[in-house]
Amino acid sequence: MDYDLLIRNGQVLVGADVVEIDIAVGDGEITALGPALSGQAKLEVDATGLHVLPGGIDAHVHCDEPGRTEWEGFETASAALAAGGMTAFVDMPLNALPPTVDADAFDLKLRAAQAHSRLDFALWGGLVPGRVDELPTLHKLGVIGFKAFMSDTGMEDFRPADDATLREGMRIAAELDALIAVHAEDDAMVAAGRDAALAAGRNDARGYLDSRPIAAELAAMSRAIEMAADTGCRLHVVHVSSAEGIELVRSARAGGVDVSCETATHFLALTDEDVIRMGTVAKCSPPMRDTTNLEQLWDFVGSEDGIVASDHSPCAPELKTDDFFGAWAGINGCQATLGILLHAVGRGRLSLAAASAAVSANVAQRLRLPRTGTIEIGRDADITITHLAHTWEMQTEELKYRHPISALVGTALQGEIRHVFSRGRPIVTNGRTVGSGGGHLLRPASA
Repeated sequence: MDYDLLIRNGQVLVGADVVEIDIAVGDGEITALGPALSGQAKLEVDATGLHVLPGGIDAHVHCDEPGRTEWEGFETASAALAAGGMTAFVDMPLNALPPTVDADAFDLKLRAAQAHSRLDFALWGGLVPGRVDELPTLHKLGVIGFKAFMSDTGMEDFRPADDATLREGMRIAAELDALIAVHAEDDAMVAAGRDAALAAGRNDARGYLDSRPIAAELAAMSRAIEMAADTGCRLHVVHVSSAEGIELVRSARAGGVDVSCETATHFLALTDEDVIRMGTVAKCSPPMRDTTNLEQLWDFVGSEDGIVASDHSPCAPELKTDDFFGAWAGINGCQATLGILLHAVGRGRLSLAAASAAVSANVAQRLRLPRTGTIEIGRDADITITHLAHTWEMQTEELKYRHPISALVGTALQGEIRHVFSRGRPIVTNGRTVGSGGGHLLRPASA
């Protein structure tokens, strides 16, 4: 056989163009592209009438393993990601037990991911008070960067970074040429909003939404950007919920700060009114905003710097109580991201190239993952094949999560996932998730 895999006659997204070509794969990488390639392969897939996209990379997933695998785990999370067209993801350092804040915890997480993840993965390290001296070791081990919270995490074993910790972490990260990611909400403003709501007996959805205003997000973002400018650190702001936040990042970047951001899947599909209607299943932080803001976030997704991540943050179902201030803040969303983006393509809101780049090329570039994110000769064969014309609404029965619960059930999706390949390995075949384990650690190019 000439190749391990041949994908024939697909409508392949190469850069910004869709072209009908074949893709040949050998030893896990793309070896040839072109019409009617000669040769044979161990596996041939006829993609006639289907679109072939670079596999998606979800930069923000909480797999909760080891230690809280009853909430989620690499096996179930990677199955959901693959079912949604993803071929790689980055796992967050908290919610696992122990959190990924030192070498021992990194090794535990790495072994669990290698054993159970179907997809390739990268790992965020944690930036927490009292453990800043662990950052160089974690960097050497291969973390994609360091995650810090600027507000309470809800986890006693992963405390928020005060300004001194964050600044020192950024100074070290700048020396390492490493990326710092921040959850940006001002802790004092959020705490004051919570206390005022509870004092007024408002532990409902509207009380919670009002307690975490856009102003709290902007205040924390401004502080983080100022620190990044002072230290020369590369900064990434996660799950930005507001159009004002996007503009703040762009203004800082225009002024020379090396800063980027992502928005989250649920901010593109749900509004504050949906939170009021659904209850705590739709609780997250920062929370959903209004319809006008949602539409403005779509403009960011369609731009050259657009990045979308799921912030998949599952929990045991009993933690989603009716008390909005006591319930877990997180949404199961990693299976829906690409489908939501492709639905926007179908209604003319996005180009196919922009939708794909927001979860592939732009992510790979910012995280310094040079072997994935695009369909090119010499790149890893991370490939998703989709029936782009197919539309449906997400159903509970199709969810692959540990607990089949999501605020995105009922959301309009497009692009049925037919096949997914990770380094040429079949992960989804004819719509069915196959195999187990086999994922590799992805290290940033600078590590």
